[in-house]
Amino acid sequence: MQLSAARVFVRDMETAKQFYAELLRLPVKADGSCYGYCVFNAGASDLVVELVRPEDPEEEQALAGRFTGLSFTVPDIAAAYQRLSSSGVRFTGLPEKQVWGGWLATFKDCDGNELQLVQHV
Repeated sequence: MQLSAARVFVRDMETAKQFYAELLRLPVKADGSCYGYCVFNAGASDLVVELVRPEDPEEEQALAGRFTGLSFTVPDIAAAYQRLSSSGVRFTGLPEKQVWGGWLATFKDCDGNELQLVQHV
């Protein structure tokens, strides 16, 4: 079994599409933004960004703007942190060395979803 896709929920599809495509440099695999979704090539798995509309139920509204548990592997976390933060990406702190030997840095997308950069040992 392999992970096929991960989903992130947003309130503004056009801003999210720009964030993931231009700032994170993830290639657009399928642009269904007019239908409320956009699929990005995120390596071995796809990242599906889905729209939560203002009229959607409260439980769906709660899906946007939270910790996602998703991490993007980078070869040099310091360089990735510098590039993204200088482009306006909001980080919750500096990259931190982890007890398992790697590094993590948490950042927020345009809707406040928290994602992470990870550099493995």
